[in-house]
Amino acid sequence: MKKVLLINGSPHENGSTSAALGEIRSALEKCDVESDVLWLGVRPIADCVACRQCKETGRCALSFHDLVNDTADKLDDYGAIIAGSPVYYSGPTAQICAFLDRLFFSAGGRMAGKIGASVVVCRRGGGTAAFERLNQYFLMNSMAVAGSQYWNVVHGHSPDEVRRDEEGLQVMRTLAQNIAWLMRSIEAGQAAGIELPKYEPRLRTNFIRG
Repeated sequence: MKKVLLINGSPHENGSTSAALGEIRSALEKCDVESDVLWLGVRPIADCVACRQCKETGRCALSFHDLVNDTADKLDDYGAIIAGSPVYYSGPTAQICAFLDRLFFSAGGRMAGKIGASVVVCRRGGGTAAFERLNQYFLMNSMAVAGSQYWNVVHGHSPDEVRRDEEGLQVMRTLAQNIAWLMRSIEAGQAAGIELPKYEPRLRTNFIRG
């Protein structure tokens, strides 16, 4: 079975977002599903500059020494991607948005059939807006978005507070179980000869015309 990639978009490697992702990782392990954690770190990640060179080369031209192309090179190892972030002004961190913008724009054609999920951590509010923002990457790339028993939001200003959010942690565990079940279902379908849909050539329509 393929693995799950958990992306930690927090500037704190072992902060509140890590605590939420850790709960998911432990639950995945109990389901016999392996996972890797990718911490984006504290160094700036360049934004997409819309050069579109990736459409010719399949690789992000800006990614000389950062994580975008490194992650794209390993996509075939993963059946599911979970994006995790703290909430800043009702949105995810700029760090994870820049990373996902470039990863999905340069390698989005390889995401079809994978499972996507987002997880956000907030002190009090803004969680659902950040949660929906992260889900857009999956919804636009023919991925199956995994849900839980509630929105994937955990509350807490510190890792200790996150670990006291019993309902939030249960949401994380349920999410992990659903992802493990979906991965096994996809694997069983592939073994039975069920292939990905044969998509039409993609159309792009601009709405303002001369």
